Amino acid sequence: MALIKDIYSPAFYTKFSNTLSKVMPSFNKEEFILKIFSDDFKQMEWKERMIHTARVLHEFMPPDFSQAGLKLEEIIQQLKTTHQQDNLAYIFLAEYISLYGLEDFDAAKRALFVVTQFISCEFAVRPFLLKYPDQMLAEMLKWSLHENPSVRRLASEGSRPRLPWGAGVPVLKVNPKPILPILENLKNDPSESVRRSVANNLNDISKDHPGLVIELAERWKGTSKETDAIIKHGLRTLLKQGHADALKQYGLESGNITVKDFKVLTPNVKIGDNLAFSFTIINENPNPHTVRLEYGIYYKKSKGHLARKVFKISEKIYEPKSAITVNRKQSFRLITTKVFYAGEHQISVIVNGEEKGLQTFNLEL
Repeated sequence: MALIKDIYSPAFYTKFSNTLSKVMPSFNKEEFILKIFSDDFKQMEWKERMIHTARVLHEFMPPDFSQAGLKLEEIIQQLKTTHQQDNLAYIFLAEYISLYGLEDFDAAKRALFVVTQFISCEFAVRPFLLKYPDQMLAEMLKWSLHENPSVRRLASEGSRPRLPWGAGVPVLKVNPKPILPILENLKNDPSESVRRSVANNLNDISKDHPGLVIELAERWKGTSKETDAIIKHGLRTLLKQGHADALKQYGLESGNITVKDFKVLTPNVKIGDNLAFSFTIINENPNPHTVRLEYGIYYKKSKGHLARKVFKISEKIYEPKSAITVNRKQSFRLITTKVFYAGEHQISVIVNGEEKGLQTFNLEL
């Protein structure tokens, strides 16, 4: 099976060095290739190879970043002629800016603007937010009005307080209000990827400031179906947590919704197998009622305590007096990102944010 790090292959570097030769007539292709394939290259993982490539490129670029930024523009224009757009391998061009442009804000913001239209700079912009928060946010506000959706997406995705795999921005975790004008500009964006980024940004903010996001959701609600979808996705963590005000946004009240016959069908589960369970949901209201149905697995952790993870089953309208039986399985198959610990676990049924039942089961080696 091909590994992601293998996108940095001899063929890739040959193609890229040919591009550099066209942009920089004095470029030494043989020396570049030799420096890329250093003694430890084979042992490098994907991110290490990406950073390594940026550092080797730096040795062949103008030492002054303002000049290097202009050269980046030429490189990208040349790459576009060979249809290399959105090739993940070129993420090192964004990394180059964060590594070598941090002391030249004006040149760097121009480079970020240009490069993100070729390959996303959502991670590269983070060090600039940390060093120049006010200046960078002011620039991102301008980007949020740009005609290019990749630039608009960078305004939202790059300003997330808690961007996964990226550096957090403590000042925005404490006070996310400077982000809000950016999101206001993008709440009706025609690009789905931009709207999804806005929702992810809201979800980040909700983890520290739930009231702020709920207040914004109340203002935005009904603007358009696209904006309503942004709100729903942006409130997903609060909805999973059963946050009362978030649930209220969607009329998700749990009164007169009952759970009966909640059973764990496999009380002893071996790691690698599935937990099976079933229950019946009854809408005892005289009118149709929207039910957000979830279940929570209380996983045993390394120190012996239990920690809940919530999984969504459905969200739909239940007719009055209707009774629906639900059968589900939860996998305990071993994966690289999850460690299971043998012993007693728990499972709950969650109706509109409220736990309605709790059962135990044993996970065995």
